[in-house]
Amino acid sequence: MKHGIKIVTIGGGSSYTPELIEGFILRSDELKIREICLVDIEQGKEKLEIVGAMAKRMIKKANLDWVVTLSTDRRDVLADADYVTTQFRVGGLEARAKDERIPLSHGMIGQETNGAGGIFKAFRTIPVILDIIHDMEELCPNAWLINFTNPAGMVTEAAINVGGWNKTIGLCNIPILFEKNCQAVMETKGQGEDLFVKFAGLNHFHWHRAFTNEGKDVTDVIIEELYNSNNFNDREEVANIRRLPFHYEQVKNLGVLPCSYHRYYYITQDMLDGQIDDFASKQTRAEVVMETEKRLFELYKDPDLDYKPEELSKRGGRYYSDAACELINSIENDKRTIMVVSTQNNGALSDLSDKSIVEVSSIITAHGAEPLAWGEFSAGPRASLQLMKGMEELVIEAATTGDYGAALQAFTLNPLIPSGTVSKKVLDELFLAHEDYLPLFNEAIAKLK
Repeated sequence: MKHGIKIVTIGGGSSYTPELIEGFILRSDELKIREICLVDIEQGKEKLEIVGAMAKRMIKKANLDWVVTLSTDRRDVLADADYVTTQFRVGGLEARAKDERIPLSHGMIGQETNGAGGIFKAFRTIPVILDIIHDMEELCPNAWLINFTNPAGMVTEAAINVGGWNKTIGLCNIPILFEKNCQAVMETKGQGEDLFVKFAGLNHFHWHRAFTNEGKDVTDVIIEELYNSNNFNDREEVANIRRLPFHYEQVKNLGVLPCSYHRYYYITQDMLDGQIDDFASKQTRAEVVMETEKRLFELYKDPDLDYKPEELSKRGGRYYSDAACELINSIENDKRTIMVVSTQNNGALSDLSDKSIVEVSSIITAHGAEPLAWGEFSAGPRASLQLMKGMEELVIEAATTGDYGAALQAFTLNPLIPSGTVSKKVLDELFLAHEDYLPLFNEAIAKLK
C-alpha cells in the first residue's frame, strides 16, 4: 500500500525548482509526499544534478523523509505518479533569444509568449506535451498534469482538446501579482484584507475585477488609483515586462483591470521602442535571464545552501512554483481553494465556446477546477478575446499537423505581427532558426532552403 503521493517534475533542472521544493516543504503538514522525481533531458544533466542536490539539502533541513529521484528519462520515473508537473523550455534560453531577436530585427515585438516568439514557443512545446501525455497514458493513467510551461494556455488547450488528458490544469504567476496589487490599493483605504479579485480571459491576456467582502465592486476605485494617479511605480509587477503606463482613458472605458501583458496590445509602439533599445544593446530579456541563470546556478552549487536564495525572485516566474504546490494541495485534500487557472471554459465566459481553454478564477476540488461564471465582456475586451482565441486555435492546429498555411494564418491574425511580406519573412526565418525542434514542419522547412 502506498503511503504518500509521488510527484514527477519534468524540467526538474530548472532554476525554479528550489521554489517548488520550498512550496512543498511549507505544505508538508497537509501534503503527504513519498517521492519527488526531477526529470530533465541529457543536455540538462549538469543543472539537474546541481538542483537535485540542493533539493535534497532543503528537504533534509526540513527533517522530512521524502525520496528525491533524478532522471534523464521520464519513462523511468513516471510509473505510478500521482501528479506530473511540467516546467520545461524546448531549445533552452538560446531558443528564447531567437524568438525575441528575430522579430525585433524586423521591427516587431519580440517576446517569449506573445507575438511571433510566443507562437514559435508553442510550435516547439505542444508536440512535447503530447508525447508526455502518451507516456502518461501507459505509465500513470490516473495522474494529474499540472502545466506551467509557457505559453501555458495554448499548451494546456493542446493537452486537453488534442491529447484528451482532461486531468490537466494550467498555471500562471501573473494573477497572483495582480491580486497583491489590488489588495495593496485597498489596504490604503482600510479594505484590502478580505478583497476578492476575480479573473477571466486567456493566459497572459486576462482582465479582472475586485470586490470587498461586503460584495461591493471596487474595480473603478482601483482603476483610479493605479491608472490615474502618481502611484504607478509603487506597485509590484512582472520582472520581465517594461513598466510603462497604460492610457487611463482606455482602461476607464474597459471597465475592467488589464494584466501586464496587455501593454503589448494596448501600447504596442511604446513597448516596441523599449525593446528595440534593448535589442541594440544586446539586453533582450533572454540575454538578461541567461546572466541571472548563471548566477543562480553558481549559488546552487554551494554545498551549504539549503534554502531558496533571494536572487531567484529576479527571474520572471516568481510565484509560479508556489501556485503549483497549492494547486496540488487543493486537489489532493479537496480544499476548494479559489485559484486562477487555465481550464475548460464550460460556460464561465459566455463569449467563448464551452471547450475553449480559458484562464479564470476557479474552485479547486478533488475532481479538478470548477470555473466561476464571469458572463459577457464589453465590446473592447470581447473583440480582442475572440480574436486571440481564434489565433490560439490556429497555432495549435499548426503545431499538431505541421500545416504551414495554418502557421501563416496565425501570424496574420496576431495583433503584434504586421501582415504581409514582413510577416512571412519572420515566419520563415523562425522556422529555419528552430528547425531542429520542429520535425512536423520538415516538409515546409525544406521548401524554404
